[in-house]
Amino acid sequence: MGLADLHLHTIYSYDGTESLAAVLSRAKQVGLDVIAITDHDEIAGALKAMELASVYGVEVIPGIEITTADGDLLAFFITEKVDAGLSLVETVLRVRELGGVCIAPHPMAGGMGMKSLSGRAILNALRNPQVAETLIGIEVYNATALDRISNHYARILASGLDIAHVGNSDAHVVDAIGLGASEFEGTTAADLLIALKNKTTKVRKQNEWSMFKIMGSWALNYIGSVFIRLGLAAQ
Repeated sequence: MGLADLHLHTIYSYDGTESLAAVLSRAKQVGLDVIAITDHDEIAGALKAMELASVYGVEVIPGIEITTADGDLLAFFITEKVDAGLSLVETVLRVRELGGVCIAPHPMAGGMGMKSLSGRAILNALRNPQVAETLIGIEVYNATALDRISNHYARILASGLDIAHVGNSDAHVVDAIGLGASEFEGTTAADLLIALKNKTTKVRKQNEWSMFKIMGSWALNYIGSVFIRLGLAAQ
C-alpha cells in the first residue's frame, strides 16, 4: 500500500512556515510515498519541489490551493496557476482544461479565516458532468482543522456521493506532515490517481493534536521562519 498526503503548505504560502527541503525530508521520514505541495494561490514552490523530489526519495505532485469565490479548492497535476476569485464551477473547468483534477478541502470548516466550500456549493457544482469528472474527491479528514466537527460533516457529505474519500494533514508546520493521509494500492502518483478515480482511497489518521498545539506550533514556527521568508522575498 502507498501513502499520500495531498495538502501541504510551505513558505510559498502566506501562512506556511517550512522550507521545501524541510517538507520533503519530513515526508520521507514519516513514510509518505507521494505528496502534493498546495500553497495558497501559488505554484512556484510545488514546481521547485518536483525538481528536488528525487534527492529525498518521495514523489511530488504539482498542486495548488485555489481561492475560489465559493471557497478553497485543491487542484493537482497542473503546472500553472489558476486565477483566484472565479466560481467553483469555473475554477474546476479551468483545472480540467489544464489536465488536472480537484479535491474539496476541509468542506464546511470555519474559524481562523478559513474559506471553505459549503456542502451546497459542492453538490450544485457536481451537477455539471464535466465538473463531476474533475472534482474527484472530498477531504473527509483534515488533521489540523480547528473546526473538528467539520470532518464529521464532510464524511456525511461524501458518504452520499460517488466520490473518493481523502485524508490529509493540511500541514503548515513540519511536524504535522502525515498526521492525516490517504492509503492507496501501489506506490506512485499514477497509482494514486487511479485510486482516486476508482474511489478506493482509504483515510489514515495519526494521533490528533489539540487545538492549542495546532495554534501554538504554527505561531512559534511562523515567527521562526521570518529569515527564510526574507530570503525568499529577496530572490
